[in-house]
Amino acid sequence: MEARYVEHVSDATAPPASAPAHWEADVVLRDGRTVRIRPITANDGEALASFHRSLSDQTVYFRFFAPYPELSQRDVDRFSQVDHVDRVALVATVGGELVGVARYDRLDETDAEVAFVVRDDHQGRGLGSVLLEHLAAAARERDVRRFVAEVLPSNRRMLATFEEAGYHPSHRIEDGVVVLSFDIAPSHSSERVRVAREHRAEARSVAALVAPKSVVIVGAGRDTASLGHQMLRHLMDSGFTGRIYVVNRVAAAQGATVLGVPTYARVRDIAESVDLAVVAVPVEEVSGVVDDCAAIGVAGLLVVSSGFAESGPEGLARQRALVRRARGNGMRVIGPNALGIVNTDPLVQLNASLAPSMPRRAPIGFFCQSGALGGTILARAHRRGLGVSTFVSAGNRADISGNDLLQFWEDDTSTDVVLLYLESLGNPRKFTRIARRLSRSKPVVAMRTGRSTQSYPLGHSVRRTTLPVAAVDSIFAQAGVIETDSLGQLFDVAGLLAFQPLPQGSRVAVVGNSDALAVLTTDACESSGLSVVGAPVTLRQDCDVDTFARSIREVLGDDHVDSLVITHVPMLGVPGQPWERAISAAATGATKPVVAVLVAARDESGLIAPQPGSVDPAPGSVPFYGTVEEAVMALSRVTRYAQWRARPLGEIPDFADLRREEAAAVVLEVLGSSDVGHAERDAQGEDGVELRAQDPADQLSRILAAYGIEVWPGSPVASEDEAVAASETVGYPVVLKTLDIRFASRTDLGGLRLNLDNQSAVRNAYASMAASLDPDAAANLVVQGMAPPGVACVVGSVEDALFGPVVSFGLSGVVPELLGDRGYRIPPLTDADARDLVAAPGASPVLDGVGGSTTADRDALENLVLRVGLLADDLPEVGDLVLEPVVVSASGLVVLGARAVLRHPAARTDSRARRLGT
Repeated sequence: MEARYVEHVSDATAPPASAPAHWEADVVLRDGRTVRIRPITANDGEALASFHRSLSDQTVYFRFFAPYPELSQRDVDRFSQVDHVDRVALVATVGGELVGVARYDRLDETDAEVAFVVRDDHQGRGLGSVLLEHLAAAARERDVRRFVAEVLPSNRRMLATFEEAGYHPSHRIEDGVVVLSFDIAPSHSSERVRVAREHRAEARSVAALVAPKSVVIVGAGRDTASLGHQMLRHLMDSGFTGRIYVVNRVAAAQGATVLGVPTYARVRDIAESVDLAVVAVPVEEVSGVVDDCAAIGVAGLLVVSSGFAESGPEGLARQRALVRRARGNGMRVIGPNALGIVNTDPLVQLNASLAPSMPRRAPIGFFCQSGALGGTILARAHRRGLGVSTFVSAGNRADISGNDLLQFWEDDTSTDVVLLYLESLGNPRKFTRIARRLSRSKPVVAMRTGRSTQSYPLGHSVRRTTLPVAAVDSIFAQAGVIETDSLGQLFDVAGLLAFQPLPQGSRVAVVGNSDALAVLTTDACESSGLSVVGAPVTLRQDCDVDTFARSIREVLGDDHVDSLVITHVPMLGVPGQPWERAISAAATGATKPVVAVLVAARDESGLIAPQPGSVDPAPGSVPFYGTVEEAVMALSRVTRYAQWRARPLGEIPDFADLRREEAAAVVLEVLGSSDVGHAERDAQGEDGVELRAQDPADQLSRILAAYGIEVWPGSPVASEDEAVAASETVGYPVVLKTLDIRFASRTDLGGLRLNLDNQSAVRNAYASMAASLDPDAAANLVVQGMAPPGVACVVGSVEDALFGPVVSFGLSGVVPELLGDRGYRIPPLTDADARDLVAAPGASPVLDGVGGSTTADRDALENLVLRVGLLADDLPEVGDLVLEPVVVSASGLVVLGARAVLRHPAARTDSRARRLGT
């Protein structure tokens, strides 16, 4: 598959630039296997010649438009020696062998000719589209805007590649050759295609591991205490439906079996294909096992061995080498230091884990980062009557992560609810993108450790965020993720979501046989944002079972009720089982969620099954809790999720007045040449360039103006006469203020004088401020026009090392700042996101005139927030942006101040080209 390459002659005397490190990436292809993309080097000449010889005659013909059996040395030198600026080439490798090459040669300032070829045995895997994505991303960093390609009309696969990638090439025929050209800027269509392909590939890579047809246990010996032996025992006890192999050198040398399974000395001795290798050998032997697995094409590895990142810097180096070795040979890794994998599908029946018993089957997918806690968590879920569809405990999460499992569960018909126990977030920007999509159809419930301390367990090598806890919580909520504070709450919510319908609103009815519990339930509902409908239905404590069930049915039939809380206190000496059966029978077939509070039940929390004695939980099972607070907390969280899911996602705006290229040019002007690519530079420790918007001609004002954001100018003044002259130019009334950042939210510190309507007022104000302010503040005085009355707000964005761009909003002033009363969202923002962000702060009712303030123009404010979101998403170099104050009146707003810090950013965790995390 190839578009013809036309030689471009560049300046041979110019020293070649080094290839940016971030151009190297591991990518999952359509079949779920991995490939490595990297820049070509001068040392690749021999491999390139060998690669060319491996191509079929047809592929060579499509490449050169003529037979070309051998590359000359001149060809090899020309193709392998590039400058990584005007001539760029990327290669794809598997097991160290070249399987694909992509290149571009610059034609002029904006256009480049593109060509790529994929080895015949790797065609059809989606490698061509991956190479195109990465080559386009590299070209954009070099300011190339369009690709041009020449393709033979008979090369239909190549012609389709460009269109299927979401581009819209123009076509023309020249001398029997199709000439295509297309813009390579990311578009909605190209992004949609990229995300869809990423989803399918990553979901398939997980499917090969959680639903394997064959498993080899490496390190399973006859010592019953060894990890390998336990893994084999659990796998066999689970009734695994596939083939099982055992690798143990000692047993194989003796011709012995382990638990009746024949043994092999090495993985590479197995003649059949193997989907999953469970690695339970000492850490120093793992790399050799990986090589053996690569030799026979194993799809993926489950590494339960320890001694990696959790053991210190040397272990971290071993862990990175493990992942690099595995991915470089097309394999994914779960672990290391993992507990294992469970799949309760009757067609699979896989317990490749250290958990001794097979969990119940239920429509719950569970990802647990902790290997140490994984078994305990499964056991606790079992005691609650819960089960799983699939369970993965990833340990150090060096490769396969929660993001990969989310991709898999989105299409998994056996999974209706997703549970996450998270100890760190490697790529939260990608996580929120996937979770937001998944949460529209399947609820995602997460418990995140280290929320307040931002601390991670040993073994987790990730970036750290500087965002406050409230910001991260807001970002999770934006994605529809239900957060819980404990494992108990995680299971409380899971039992409700997995077996009961979602509520249509927040109206709750209460039925029970205890006045005291009814009052507690009402109070808990009101404090959790739920509304109790009418008075609780309180029955006599000695009422019979039929009366109890009839009351439940009557309440569920009320159209004014969205959900039901049942409370029950048994009489002394009366067993509770009949009441549980009554609850189950009355709730069967209900279209509204039902939860129960059973005081003195056998278990504190669990499920009431529709059919007594059933082993596996089933649809319609009623979750019960030991306390009112647990039941209502779970119901309130599920209700908020249902409300989020019912709201439209909104649309990402497409403002016609944006001038993105102009803004990018100003950023380049500020930071200097981008020859080595912004994402390559390390942002750590860089103070950046501080900018202020005072005049339309200054750099920050020009960046903001390119996104349709106008900042009212301010005239610097250094004397009374200058202040008067500036006031005359601006026109009365005016404001005299200091730009010293210490006074930004402190109107009480004397750094601001309002409504100065004549020369005398200006002179008096200047003299007073010059005398009372310290020298730094007095040296930053400006005159500005007086804005219309309104509510003072602050809109900002920050480029976080972990989450990338984050937009914030709040009311201006020291009190909201001290209380952390801010809303946060991750761009790209939809119009619905903007509305939610403006409504997020606790003080937002002030915008509606509460407290006697002016009713603010929310539409104008939301428009500004959307524009800031677009700017933050487009320009990672704008590391910190603050618009303050933004005065919002009844009919518009004015931005009276703006400051920013520009710096070379680190690469974002969710890039424009598909890649696995590092």
